[in-house]
Amino acid sequence: MPLHYVAWKTVFDEWGASFPEDVFYAWGGMPTAEIIARLNQEQGLAMPVEEVAAEKEALYFEILPQLQAVPEVLTEVEAMHGKIPFAVVSGSTRESVVKSLEALGILEKFDTLVCAGDYEKSKPDPEPFLVAAARLGVVPGDCLVFEDTAMGIAAAGAAGMKSVKILQPWERKARV
Repeated sequence: MPLHYVAWKTVFDEWGASFPEDVFYAWGGMPTAEIIARLNQEQGLAMPVEEVAAEKEALYFEILPQLQAVPEVLTEVEAMHGKIPFAVVSGSTRESVVKSLEALGILEKFDTLVCAGDYEKSKPDPEPFLVAAARLGVVPGDCLVFEDTAMGIAAAGAAGMKSVKILQPWERKARV
Protein backbone atom coordinates (compact mmCIF):
# COMPACT_ATOMS: atom_id res chain seq x y z
CA MET A 1 0.00 0.00 0.00
CA PRO A 2 2.70 2.61 0.77
CA LEU A 3 4.19 2.34 -2.74
CA HIS A 4 0.75 2.58 -4.30
CA TYR A 5 0.20 5.78 -2.35
CA VAL A 6 3.47 7.26 -3.62
CA ALA A 7 2.39 6.52 -7.20
CA TRP A 8 -1.13 7.89 -6.65
CA LYS A 9 0.12 11.05 -4.95
CA THR A 10 2.66 11.76 -7.68
CA VAL A 11 0.13 11.32 -10.48
CA PHE A 12 -2.69 13.19 -8.75
CA ASP A 13 -0.41 16.11 -7.92
CA GLU A 14 0.20 16.50 -11.68
CA TRP A 15 -3.58 16.74 -12.22
CA GLY A 16 -4.24 19.06 -9.28
CA ALA A 17 -6.20 16.41 -7.39
CA SER A 18 -6.07 16.23 -3.63
CA PHE A 19 -5.65 12.70 -2.26
CA PRO A 20 -4.72 12.76 1.44
CA GLU A 21 -3.11 9.62 2.82
CA ASP A 22 -5.98 8.95 5.24
CA VAL A 23 -8.44 8.95 2.32
CA PHE A 24 -6.17 6.61 0.35
CA TYR A 25 -6.16 4.08 3.18
CA ALA A 26 -9.88 4.52 3.84
CA TRP A 27 -10.52 3.69 0.18
CA GLY A 28 -8.14 0.72 0.20
CA GLY A 29 -9.47 -2.08 -1.97
CA MET A 30 -11.37 0.27 -4.26
CA PRO A 31 -10.53 -0.33 -7.93
CA THR A 32 -8.30 2.22 -9.63
CA ALA A 33 -10.92 3.47 -12.09
CA GLU A 34 -13.40 3.96 -9.25
CA ILE A 35 -10.89 6.04 -7.26
CA ILE A 36 -10.25 8.36 -10.20
CA ALA A 37 -13.95 8.69 -11.03
CA ARG A 38 -14.80 9.42 -7.40
CA LEU A 39 -12.12 12.12 -7.11
CA ASN A 40 -13.33 13.64 -10.38
CA GLN A 41 -16.84 13.83 -8.99
CA GLU A 42 -15.89 15.07 -5.51
CA GLN A 43 -13.37 17.66 -6.69
CA GLY A 44 -15.01 18.80 -9.93
CA LEU A 45 -12.14 17.45 -12.03
CA ALA A 46 -12.09 15.83 -15.46
CA MET A 47 -9.11 13.50 -15.21
CA PRO A 48 -9.22 10.96 -18.05
CA VAL A 49 -9.73 7.71 -16.13
CA GLU A 50 -7.84 5.33 -18.42
CA GLU A 51 -4.92 7.71 -18.95
CA VAL A 52 -4.51 8.49 -15.25
CA ALA A 53 -4.86 4.82 -14.31
CA ALA A 54 -2.17 3.84 -16.84
CA GLU A 55 0.12 6.62 -15.60
CA LYS A 56 -0.33 5.52 -11.98
CA GLU A 57 0.35 1.84 -12.81
CA ALA A 58 3.47 2.73 -14.84
CA LEU A 59 4.86 4.76 -11.94
CA TYR A 60 4.03 1.97 -9.48
CA PHE A 61 5.93 -0.54 -11.65
CA GLU A 62 8.94 1.84 -11.72
CA ILE A 63 9.17 1.91 -7.92
CA LEU A 64 8.18 -1.74 -7.42
CA PRO A 65 11.75 -2.86 -6.56
CA GLN A 66 11.26 -0.96 -3.26
CA LEU A 67 8.30 -3.19 -2.29
CA GLN A 68 8.50 -4.86 1.12
CA ALA A 69 6.18 -7.52 2.49
CA VAL A 70 4.45 -7.18 5.84
CA PRO A 71 6.75 -9.44 7.90
CA GLU A 72 4.00 -11.00 10.03
CA VAL A 73 1.90 -11.90 6.99
CA LEU A 74 4.91 -13.28 5.14
CA THR A 75 5.69 -15.49 8.13
CA GLU A 76 2.15 -16.92 8.06
CA VAL A 77 2.27 -17.51 4.31
CA GLU A 78 5.60 -19.31 4.59
CA ALA A 79 4.49 -21.40 7.58
CA MET A 80 1.14 -22.48 6.14
CA HIS A 81 1.95 -22.79 2.43
CA GLY A 82 0.97 -26.24 1.21
CA LYS A 83 -1.15 -26.87 4.30
CA ILE A 84 -4.05 -24.55 3.48
CA PRO A 85 -5.09 -22.76 0.29
CA PHE A 86 -4.25 -19.08 -0.16
CA ALA A 87 -5.81 -16.30 -2.22
CA VAL A 88 -5.06 -12.65 -2.81
CA VAL A 89 -8.12 -10.39 -3.01
CA SER A 90 -7.31 -6.95 -4.36
CA GLY A 91 -8.82 -3.89 -5.94
CA SER A 92 -5.67 -3.64 -8.08
CA THR A 93 -5.30 -4.96 -11.61
CA ARG A 94 -4.16 -8.54 -12.11
CA GLU A 95 -0.93 -7.27 -13.69
CA SER A 96 -0.19 -5.14 -10.63
CA VAL A 97 -0.90 -8.00 -8.20
CA VAL A 98 1.18 -10.49 -10.19
CA LYS A 99 4.14 -8.13 -10.51
CA SER A 100 3.97 -7.28 -6.80
CA LEU A 101 3.93 -10.93 -5.75
CA GLU A 102 6.74 -11.72 -8.21
CA ALA A 103 8.82 -8.86 -6.77
CA LEU A 104 8.39 -10.43 -3.34
CA GLY A 105 9.12 -13.92 -4.69
CA ILE A 106 5.85 -15.37 -3.41
CA LEU A 107 3.53 -15.58 -6.42
CA GLU A 108 3.62 -19.39 -6.40
CA LYS A 109 2.31 -19.46 -2.82
CA PHE A 110 -1.18 -18.39 -3.91
CA ASP A 111 -3.78 -20.72 -5.38
CA THR A 112 -5.89 -17.91 -6.85
CA LEU A 113 -5.85 -14.18 -7.36
CA VAL A 114 -9.08 -12.18 -7.27
CA CYS A 115 -8.38 -8.80 -8.82
CA ALA A 116 -10.26 -5.80 -10.19
CA GLY A 117 -12.41 -7.09 -13.04
CA ASP A 118 -13.04 -10.46 -11.38
CA TYR A 119 -16.08 -9.15 -9.49
CA GLU A 120 -18.90 -6.64 -9.93
CA LYS A 121 -18.98 -4.97 -6.50
CA SER A 122 -15.80 -3.87 -4.73
CA LYS A 123 -15.02 -3.81 -1.03
CA PRO A 124 -16.78 -3.19 1.36
CA ASP A 125 -19.14 -5.51 -0.51
CA PRO A 126 -18.32 -9.15 0.34
CA GLU A 127 -18.32 -10.28 -3.31
CA PRO A 128 -14.52 -10.24 -3.85
CA PHE A 129 -13.96 -12.46 -0.80
CA LEU A 130 -16.83 -14.76 -1.72
CA VAL A 131 -15.33 -15.20 -5.20
CA ALA A 132 -12.02 -16.18 -3.58
CA ALA A 133 -13.67 -18.69 -1.25
CA ALA A 134 -15.57 -20.25 -4.15
CA ARG A 135 -12.43 -20.53 -6.27
CA LEU A 136 -10.61 -22.17 -3.37
CA GLY A 137 -13.54 -24.48 -2.63
CA VAL A 138 -13.61 -23.25 0.97
CA VAL A 139 -16.64 -22.35 3.07
CA PRO A 140 -16.50 -18.59 3.83
CA GLY A 141 -16.79 -19.22 7.57
CA ASP A 142 -13.57 -21.25 7.41
CA CYS A 143 -11.59 -18.36 5.90
CA LEU A 144 -9.21 -16.04 7.69
CA VAL A 145 -8.59 -12.71 5.97
CA PHE A 146 -5.54 -10.52 6.52
CA GLU A 147 -6.63 -6.96 5.68
CA ASP A 148 -5.07 -3.55 5.97
CA THR A 149 -8.14 -1.36 5.42
CA ALA A 150 -11.46 -0.80 7.15
CA MET A 151 -13.28 -1.46 3.87
CA GLY A 152 -11.54 -4.83 3.61
CA ILE A 153 -12.36 -5.75 7.21
CA ALA A 154 -16.00 -4.82 6.58
CA ALA A 155 -16.06 -6.90 3.39
CA ALA A 156 -14.57 -9.92 5.16
CA GLY A 157 -17.12 -9.64 7.97
CA ALA A 158 -19.98 -9.28 5.49
CA ALA A 159 -18.71 -12.46 3.78
CA GLY A 160 -18.90 -14.30 7.10
CA MET A 161 -15.12 -14.57 7.37
CA LYS A 162 -12.83 -13.95 10.30
CA SER A 163 -10.23 -11.25 9.82
CA VAL A 164 -6.98 -9.92 11.18
CA LYS A 165 -6.32 -6.18 10.85
CA ILE A 166 -2.85 -5.49 9.49
CA LEU A 167 -1.52 -2.23 10.87
CA GLN A 168 -0.71 0.62 8.50
CA PRO A 169 2.94 1.76 8.37
CA TRP A 170 2.39 4.71 10.72
CA GLU A 171 0.52 2.48 13.20
CA ARG A 172 3.46 0.05 13.33
CA LYS A 173 5.96 2.81 14.01
CA ALA A 174 3.83 3.94 16.95
CA ARG A 175 3.99 0.43 18.44
CA VAL A 176 7.76 0.02 18.18
